[in-house]
Amino acid sequence: MRAVKKINNNVAICLDGRGNELIAFGRGIGFPSMPYEIEDLSKISRTFYNISKQYLALLNEIPIDIIEFTAQLVIFAENHLPYTLNPNLVLTLADHISFAIERKNKQIYVRMPLAFDMEQTYPTEVEIGRFALKQLQQKQNITLPESEVFGIAMAIILAKLGTKNKETSSTKQSSELLEEITCIVEQQMGLQISRDSFNYARYATHMQYLLQRLGSHKPVSSDNLTIYHSLQEEFTDVSACVDKIAAYFATELGAILSDEERLYLILHVNRICTNEST
Repeated sequence: MRAVKKINNNVAICLDGRGNELIAFGRGIGFPSMPYEIEDLSKISRTFYNISKQYLALLNEIPIDIIEFTAQLVIFAENHLPYTLNPNLVLTLADHISFAIERKNKQIYVRMPLAFDMEQTYPTEVEIGRFALKQLQQKQNITLPESEVFGIAMAIILAKLGTKNKETSSTKQSSELLEEITCIVEQQMGLQISRDSFNYARYATHMQYLLQRLGSHKPVSSDNLTIYHSLQEEFTDVSACVDKIAAYFATELGAILSDEERLYLILHVNRICTNEST
């Protein structure tokens, strides 16, 4: 195996014996000058094929133990699901879990109004979500709120490959809504967001969760009102941007954003604006 580009000291982009590109994990494999041959393959602890380059920056942001945990979870999911999962799920789900831990530490809790529907329609994915939370508690000593069962299930559902035609129309509509939201953010915040960037890929993934929740047309109660009002005052420009997005949803879709969903938007709009402007 040939290491061709360093990600960090323990992660590198490599080529296997057939010339296929992969991401390899192993203690110290990114330290030597590139390129070089990794003679001792026992140094490689894990490999990932077909990861999109726009997600590689996550490897430097997410704790390695969370990535390793998520890799095992994805393998578990693949063994219990009748469909193929997008290979990027390893990193997008790790990012979701990492951000869920961050929100929990800040005592920000996002409810999932789709919970009942998901229980009925996607029982296997929901059970995988429950398994994930139990494993996080047992192996990482991390306790996440029960609502994250459905957040993890949603991430898995959105990573399904080979969707049927009836789902393609919904996917197209979500893509169009996402583009409209992004244009509002650009206009309100005075910046250009590269659609090919890592920051956009992360933002788009999380926005899909919001769009799925809006599709339920169910009201969301919130325990986060104090935090929401605090963030409104701290990030006045972002809050004003979110108001514009809320007005768009009300006018175009007849959907009224709850304070819970506005809080969710403030978190992710602020995140991409901060990252894109640096």
